[in-house]
Amino acid sequence: MADGITAREAKRLQTRERLLGAAIAEFKRAGKDESDVGAIVAAAGVAHGTFFFHFPTKEHVLLELERREEDRMAKRFATFTKTHHDLASALREAAHLVMGLERRLGVVLFKDFLALHFSPTRPPAEHGDDHPLVVLVADQIDNARQRGDTAADVTPMNSAIYFLLGLYALLITTDDSTGRRELVDDYLTRTLRSLQ
Repeated sequence: MADGITAREAKRLQTRERLLGAAIAEFKRAGKDESDVGAIVAAAGVAHGTFFFHFPTKEHVLLELERREEDRMAKRFATFTKTHHDLASALREAAHLVMGLERRLGVVLFKDFLALHFSPTRPPAEHGDDHPLVVLVADQIDNARQRGDTAADVTPMNSAIYFLLGLYALLITTDDSTGRRELVDDYLTRTLRSLQ
Protein backbone atom coordinates (compact mmCIF):
# COMPACT_ATOMS: atom_id res chain seq x y z
CA MET A 1 0.00 0.00 0.00
CA ALA A 2 1.20 3.47 -0.90
CA ASP A 3 -0.46 6.65 0.36
CA GLY A 4 -3.33 4.63 1.82
CA ILE A 5 -4.41 2.91 -1.43
CA THR A 6 -3.71 -0.59 -2.62
CA ALA A 7 -1.68 -1.38 -5.72
CA ARG A 8 -4.89 -2.58 -7.37
CA GLU A 9 -6.65 0.71 -6.64
CA ALA A 10 -3.64 2.67 -7.92
CA LYS A 11 -3.73 0.66 -11.17
CA ARG A 12 -7.48 1.27 -11.50
CA LEU A 13 -6.95 5.02 -11.09
CA GLN A 14 -4.13 5.01 -13.64
CA THR A 15 -6.34 3.17 -16.13
CA ARG A 16 -9.17 5.64 -15.54
CA GLU A 17 -6.78 8.58 -16.12
CA ARG A 18 -5.48 7.03 -19.37
CA LEU A 19 -9.05 6.49 -20.55
CA LEU A 20 -10.06 10.01 -19.61
CA GLY A 21 -7.09 11.50 -21.43
CA ALA A 22 -7.73 9.38 -24.53
CA ALA A 23 -11.45 10.20 -24.47
CA ILE A 24 -10.79 13.92 -24.18
CA ALA A 25 -8.38 13.78 -27.11
CA GLU A 26 -10.94 11.87 -29.19
CA PHE A 27 -13.74 14.27 -28.19
CA LYS A 28 -11.56 17.21 -29.21
CA ARG A 29 -11.01 15.57 -32.59
CA ALA A 30 -14.50 14.36 -33.41
CA GLY A 31 -16.92 15.62 -30.77
CA LYS A 32 -18.66 13.45 -28.22
CA ASP A 33 -21.36 12.07 -30.51
CA GLU A 34 -19.01 11.16 -33.36
CA SER A 35 -16.18 9.90 -31.16
CA ASP A 36 -15.13 6.28 -31.48
CA VAL A 37 -14.86 4.24 -28.29
CA GLY A 38 -12.62 1.85 -30.21
CA ALA A 39 -10.15 4.66 -30.86
CA ILE A 40 -10.31 5.70 -27.19
CA VAL A 41 -9.55 2.23 -25.82
CA ALA A 42 -6.82 1.67 -28.42
CA ALA A 43 -5.14 4.93 -27.40
CA ALA A 44 -5.46 4.01 -23.72
CA GLY A 45 -4.21 0.46 -24.34
CA VAL A 46 -7.14 -1.28 -22.66
CA ALA A 47 -9.93 -3.68 -23.58
CA HIS A 48 -13.17 -2.29 -25.02
CA GLY A 49 -15.27 -3.15 -21.95
CA THR A 50 -12.84 -1.30 -19.70
CA PHE A 51 -14.13 2.02 -21.02
CA PHE A 52 -17.68 1.22 -19.92
CA PHE A 53 -16.49 -0.05 -16.55
CA HIS A 54 -15.03 3.39 -15.82
CA PHE A 55 -17.46 5.53 -17.82
CA PRO A 56 -20.91 3.97 -18.42
CA THR A 57 -21.60 6.51 -21.20
CA LYS A 58 -19.69 9.16 -23.10
CA GLU A 59 -21.60 11.73 -21.05
CA HIS A 60 -19.90 10.37 -17.94
CA VAL A 61 -16.55 11.40 -19.44
CA LEU A 62 -17.91 14.93 -19.78
CA LEU A 63 -19.22 14.84 -16.20
CA GLU A 64 -15.73 13.97 -14.96
CA LEU A 65 -14.20 16.70 -17.10
CA GLU A 66 -16.85 19.13 -15.84
CA ARG A 67 -16.08 18.30 -12.21
CA ARG A 68 -12.37 18.85 -12.71
CA GLU A 69 -12.74 22.04 -14.72
CA GLU A 70 -15.25 23.52 -12.28
CA ASP A 71 -12.92 22.76 -9.38
CA ARG A 72 -10.03 24.41 -11.23
CA MET A 73 -12.09 27.49 -12.13
CA ALA A 74 -13.48 27.73 -8.58
CA LYS A 75 -9.96 27.79 -7.12
CA ARG A 76 -8.89 30.55 -9.51
CA PHE A 77 -12.08 32.50 -8.85
CA ALA A 78 -11.65 32.22 -5.08
CA THR A 79 -8.08 33.52 -5.39
CA PHE A 80 -9.27 36.43 -7.57
CA THR A 81 -12.04 37.48 -5.19
CA LYS A 82 -9.63 37.71 -2.27
CA THR A 83 -8.28 40.92 -3.81
CA HIS A 84 -11.24 42.10 -5.92
CA HIS A 85 -14.39 42.78 -3.94
CA ASP A 86 -16.73 44.50 -6.42
CA LEU A 87 -19.41 42.44 -8.13
CA ALA A 88 -18.64 43.73 -11.63
CA SER A 89 -15.06 42.44 -11.39
CA ALA A 90 -16.23 39.11 -9.97
CA LEU A 91 -18.76 38.50 -12.76
CA ARG A 92 -16.24 39.53 -15.40
CA GLU A 93 -13.68 37.11 -13.93
CA ALA A 94 -16.23 34.27 -13.88
CA ALA A 95 -16.99 34.96 -17.56
CA HIS A 96 -13.26 35.12 -18.33
CA LEU A 97 -12.68 31.75 -16.64
CA VAL A 98 -15.53 30.07 -18.51
CA MET A 99 -14.38 31.57 -21.81
CA GLY A 100 -10.86 30.33 -21.08
CA LEU A 101 -12.24 26.80 -21.28
CA GLU A 102 -12.74 27.18 -24.99
CA ARG A 103 -9.06 27.93 -25.53
CA ARG A 104 -8.04 24.90 -23.47
CA LEU A 105 -10.65 22.44 -24.68
CA GLY A 106 -11.02 23.57 -28.29
CA VAL A 107 -14.26 24.63 -29.95
CA VAL A 108 -15.68 21.13 -30.51
CA LEU A 109 -15.17 19.82 -26.97
CA PHE A 110 -16.13 23.19 -25.46
CA LYS A 111 -19.54 23.05 -27.14
CA ASP A 112 -20.05 19.46 -25.98
CA PHE A 113 -19.00 20.49 -22.47
CA LEU A 114 -21.52 23.34 -22.37
CA ALA A 115 -24.26 21.32 -24.09
CA LEU A 116 -24.09 18.86 -21.20
CA HIS A 117 -25.68 21.55 -18.97
CA PHE A 118 -28.76 21.63 -21.19
CA SER A 119 -28.96 17.95 -22.14
CA PRO A 120 -32.17 16.11 -21.28
CA THR A 121 -30.09 12.91 -21.20
CA ARG A 122 -27.54 14.28 -18.72
CA PRO A 123 -26.70 11.45 -16.33
CA PRO A 124 -27.14 12.19 -12.65
CA ALA A 125 -23.89 13.31 -11.09
CA GLU A 126 -22.09 10.73 -9.04
CA HIS A 127 -21.82 13.25 -6.20
CA GLY A 128 -24.55 15.45 -4.77
CA ASP A 129 -22.18 18.41 -4.43
CA ASP A 130 -23.13 21.80 -5.80
CA HIS A 131 -21.21 23.24 -8.70
CA PRO A 132 -18.39 25.10 -6.91
CA LEU A 133 -18.21 28.05 -9.33
CA VAL A 134 -21.96 28.64 -8.98
CA VAL A 135 -21.62 28.61 -5.20
CA LEU A 136 -18.72 31.10 -5.26
CA VAL A 137 -20.52 33.44 -7.67
CA ALA A 138 -23.58 33.27 -5.39
CA ASP A 139 -21.33 34.19 -2.45
CA GLN A 140 -20.10 37.26 -4.32
CA ILE A 141 -23.66 38.29 -5.15
CA ASP A 142 -24.62 37.80 -1.51
CA ASN A 143 -21.65 39.93 -0.38
CA ALA A 144 -22.75 42.67 -2.78
CA ARG A 145 -26.31 42.41 -1.44
CA GLN A 146 -25.08 42.76 2.14
CA ARG A 147 -23.06 45.85 1.15
CA GLY A 148 -26.16 47.35 -0.44
CA ASP A 149 -24.71 47.11 -3.97
CA THR A 150 -27.69 45.05 -5.20
CA ALA A 151 -31.37 45.03 -4.47
CA ALA A 152 -32.23 43.65 -1.04
CA ASP A 153 -34.57 41.04 -2.51
CA VAL A 154 -31.95 39.46 -4.80
CA THR A 155 -31.66 35.70 -4.28
CA PRO A 156 -27.91 35.07 -4.66
CA MET A 157 -28.03 31.39 -5.68
CA ASN A 158 -30.77 31.94 -8.25
CA SER A 159 -28.94 34.96 -9.65
CA ALA A 160 -25.68 33.00 -9.92
CA ILE A 161 -27.46 30.18 -11.74
CA TYR A 162 -29.20 32.59 -14.12
CA PHE A 163 -25.92 34.38 -14.79
CA LEU A 164 -23.88 31.27 -15.56
CA LEU A 165 -26.59 29.46 -17.54
CA GLY A 166 -27.14 32.58 -19.62
CA LEU A 167 -23.41 32.88 -20.19
CA TYR A 168 -23.19 29.21 -21.22
CA ALA A 169 -26.10 29.66 -23.65
CA LEU A 170 -24.49 32.78 -25.12
CA LEU A 171 -21.14 31.04 -25.57
CA ILE A 172 -22.58 27.87 -27.09
CA THR A 173 -24.48 29.85 -29.74
CA THR A 174 -21.87 32.46 -30.70
CA ASP A 175 -18.26 32.77 -31.76
CA ASP A 176 -15.87 35.59 -32.58
CA SER A 177 -17.47 36.05 -36.01
CA THR A 178 -20.80 36.94 -34.39
CA GLY A 179 -19.37 39.67 -32.18
CA ARG A 180 -19.14 37.48 -29.11
CA ARG A 181 -16.93 39.86 -27.10
CA GLU A 182 -19.42 42.71 -27.46
CA LEU A 183 -22.33 40.39 -26.64
CA VAL A 184 -20.61 39.16 -23.49
CA ASP A 185 -19.81 42.74 -22.43
CA ASP A 186 -23.45 43.70 -22.95
CA TYR A 187 -24.59 40.59 -21.07
CA LEU A 188 -22.39 41.51 -18.10
CA THR A 189 -23.71 45.09 -18.09
CA ARG A 190 -27.33 43.94 -18.21
CA THR A 191 -26.77 41.27 -15.57
CA LEU A 192 -25.41 43.90 -13.18
CA ARG A 193 -28.33 46.22 -13.93
CA SER A 194 -30.82 43.42 -13.26
CA LEU A 195 -29.34 42.92 -9.79
CA GLN A 196 -29.70 46.58 -8.76
